[in-house]
Amino acid sequence: MTLCEFDGWYRARYHRTSSALTATALIVADFFGVMVSFGAGFFLVNLYDMSYINFRSFVTYWPYLPIFILIFQIMNLYPGVSLAPADELRGFTIGSLMAHGGIIVSRYIEDQEFDAISVAFIISFIFSAFILMVCRDIMHSLLGKIKLNNIPAVVFGGGPAGQIMVDRLLKSKKAGYIPVVILDDNPECGDEYRGIPVIRDIHLGPELVARYNIKMAIVAMPSLQPEEMARLINYSVSAFRYNVLIPDFVTLNNIWVSVRDFDGILGLATSHRLRMPWNLAIKRLMDLTIVIIGGLALLPFFLFIALLVKLSSPGPVLYGHKRLGLNGKTFKAYKFRSMAMDADKKLEEFLASDPALRDEWEASRKLKNDPRVTGIGKLIRRTSLDEFPQLINVLKGEMSLVGPRPVVEAEVEKYGENYNRIFSVKPGLTGLWQVSGRSDKDYAERVSYDTYYLQSWSVWLDIWVIYKTPAAVLKGKGAY
Repeated sequence: MTLCEFDGWYRARYHRTSSALTATALIVADFFGVMVSFGAGFFLVNLYDMSYINFRSFVTYWPYLPIFILIFQIMNLYPGVSLAPADELRGFTIGSLMAHGGIIVSRYIEDQEFDAISVAFIISFIFSAFILMVCRDIMHSLLGKIKLNNIPAVVFGGGPAGQIMVDRLLKSKKAGYIPVVILDDNPECGDEYRGIPVIRDIHLGPELVARYNIKMAIVAMPSLQPEEMARLINYSVSAFRYNVLIPDFVTLNNIWVSVRDFDGILGLATSHRLRMPWNLAIKRLMDLTIVIIGGLALLPFFLFIALLVKLSSPGPVLYGHKRLGLNGKTFKAYKFRSMAMDADKKLEEFLASDPALRDEWEASRKLKNDPRVTGIGKLIRRTSLDEFPQLINVLKGEMSLVGPRPVVEAEVEKYGENYNRIFSVKPGLTGLWQVSGRSDKDYAERVSYDTYYLQSWSVWLDIWVIYKTPAAVLKGKGAY
């Protein structure tokens, strides 16, 4: 496509290049989230004893809202596009703690007492991060449906890296940017990719900025030599107000990259955070705390599922499946039994009768229509309720709440040279791949998600995965 042809194509589709509308919408969502958390705190105190405070009085505290927005801005939560989920959760938690703490301290200084309203604000803080994340997710979804969060971006690179970048931007509701043109000199790139026009001129950056005021450039050309990359950045990419360099989708997959200076030589520093004893201790403490508290609360529900399993078919309630965990060590991963007792025999007969089903099994070790699964087994597998007994494995220290998916021996070759690295940590009951499509993901994407988790681990990332898990379970996408 020529620049002249692109001009008509672009102007017919895009009229906004600023993130101001997105930021304004997210501020509205955050306003609403803060007030809901206020209401939750006042409601619970009022529920305990109506003589303490009037539940409806929480609305009178709306003047505090600008304080929250100001602190969220300091925490880099606006304009709210392309934020890593763990960073967003951390920003909300720390920002909300500062704002709520300021309110409580100021009220104590003014009234010289710690009253029921202060307790309500403490409860409000406890709920606030979760409520704010939910409100933002809803707002991102709404903006995506009416296409108001699509900020135009130019993608440099029509090769595999550039195509992956385009795929992710078109798929994501929270990325905030929409690819409007791909620039690449390579004639093999074609004239378009997924409806996005390709112009074979990587030096058009200044022209695109001057004509259309596009502010974002994403450079996804990792194969360029350093001299070529420097020339591209200096003479084309630098014209944009914002630019992002995608160095390599495979080897550098980390949100916690920091810059190091080695006497004038730029270095990008990462670390294996889950090899640090202090981080392992924090992760283990979090696992035990959540499992003990959550397990006791859900125990009656688990007993009910156990009863249904027992009544559905002969055999034990729990099934221990041999899996590979930390450093290849084998352990029994517990599940509610979802299959008939002669499951292995049925599977061999089924696969022998249908080569297509055997190919499906070899690809992912799963079948969408598995003949071994019982009636109640289909329900608990679809909702992943069959995996809850793995809380026992977490208590035993064989698994963690969040981590790579535990695998069987036959899956090791699927991970290739990545296996030893990925399973240098405990496998998890849930993880990034599970909340991002689960069994619909192929092994290459699983490796990508597991590598991202390994390189980018933080308490915030674990909490975010746990936060996203119920929604993934309820959707049932990819679970069979």
